[in-house]
Amino acid sequence: MQMNGYSMLQWPVSVGTAVTLSLLAIASVCGCDSRPTAPPAVTASSTPTPPPMHDGPLAARTFSTSGPLVAEQQADVAAERDGRVVEVAVDIGDHVRKGQLMALLDDRALHAACDEEKSRVASLQAQVKEWQSEQQVEEADLRRADALRADRILSDEDWEHVKYKLAETVSEVARYKADELGAEAKLEAAKLQLAQSQIVAPFAGVVGRRSLRMAQEVKAGDVLFWISATTPLHVMFTVPESAMRAFERGASLVLTTEDYPTLRQKGRVYRVSPVVDPASGSVQVIGEVIDPSPLLKPGMRMQVRTADSGNDAMAQVR
Repeated sequence: MQMNGYSMLQWPVSVGTAVTLSLLAIASVCGCDSRPTAPPAVTASSTPTPPPMHDGPLAARTFSTSGPLVAEQQADVAAERDGRVVEVAVDIGDHVRKGQLMALLDDRALHAACDEEKSRVASLQAQVKEWQSEQQVEEADLRRADALRADRILSDEDWEHVKYKLAETVSEVARYKADELGAEAKLEAAKLQLAQSQIVAPFAGVVGRRSLRMAQEVKAGDVLFWISATTPLHVMFTVPESAMRAFERGASLVLTTEDYPTLRQKGRVYRVSPVVDPASGSVQVIGEVIDPSPLLKPGMRMQVRTADSGNDAMAQVR
């Protein structure tokens, strides 16, 4: 009985001790890993959504580019004959009218040649008139000779003499007329060379370069001036194929330049190339400058963008 009593008293203690030891073992196993607990995984729903990207027409509306200002008329003014410069009438920056004298080559010898040819032409014209008068007289003589011959009053020999005399006079008239035409051609050539002595502006504009000086000997073809028209002004630029919808003909443009930060110049699309450059994927566009500011000059580089707001559409030149 004692044996049984002892066993019954010891069993609860053994069970409690075993449970306690098991809990301590589990705690020690969990505590051995000192690494921090990993944060919970981020689900797809917690990823921030990027702002929507605009493409197509909106991207075209915000497209900007740059290009140079060009004048419709620009040209080198060259000497058309050899000669020595005796006068320089304009300089860089001067505004000129169409046909205005810019420089003059020595033309004294040409003036003398013109006067000589004029005298020769006048002399030949007088000779022609004299021979034509003689021809009229001899034509009347031949008519009378014809009548006398018909009446058998004038012999055939005398009639032939009158006829051949008229033929000789007609030949002289033709010869002097040919000489007159030759002299007139020489006179026109001398006048042309005389006109080429005057270097004149081919159109209204401003002188951009001057390449001559007084007493300089120039040859035909030597460039003496470079002249550019001031209006109309155009801006040339290219746009990618993806943006060309915003640059249709007539679309409003806003032009700016770093040279004058406060200047906002109005413009519009003037022409658009009908083809896309396959190498660059771009389109050539020409913009027209509306009422250009006097600050703008051909060759300046302009920033170009479409007028996409009311303020841009009413851009004013400052």
